[in-house]
Amino acid sequence: MEKAATFSLAPEITPFWRDKSLDAMSAQEWESLCDGCGRCCLVKLEDEDSGHILYTDVGCTLLDGETCRCRDYENRQAKVPDCVRLTTEAVRTLSWLPPTCAYRLLDEGRDLYWWHPLVSGDPDTVHAAGISVRGRVAGPEEDFSVDELLERLVDWPTDEGRDR
Repeated sequence: MEKAATFSLAPEITPFWRDKSLDAMSAQEWESLCDGCGRCCLVKLEDEDSGHILYTDVGCTLLDGETCRCRDYENRQAKVPDCVRLTTEAVRTLSWLPPTCAYRLLDEGRDLYWWHPLVSGDPDTVHAAGISVRGRVAGPEEDFSVDELLERLVDWPTDEGRDR
């Protein structure tokens, strides 16, 4: 006896990030967009003449270079006064957000990369793909003078990781 072909009539569910604008997301959805790469928590310098942003491999004082997460996320703005709280307005105006940042990608009408935890289902794919700062942070900002920061310039935070 021949088996009948099976198929599902269940509708395909569209992921929230493809279905909603940044403005329409719940707080939980918004927070889940962070891929945990830690790139935005690297110290950045701005060229006064050109406005060009230069990345360093030095982390914010609260950045854990192994977990790539903030050591005190809830109190970060009280402890680090220049810590930027990402909002939809901030996403649209911050030129230094890494090109792989989910907030930036979605604001630009692009989709998330395969290694993003929401796509892969695994929070470690961002590290396995070489996107995160894991193992690349020279230390916390308080360990470096301004002159030393100038010696710590790197370009890998602007790598889009398309081939990863």
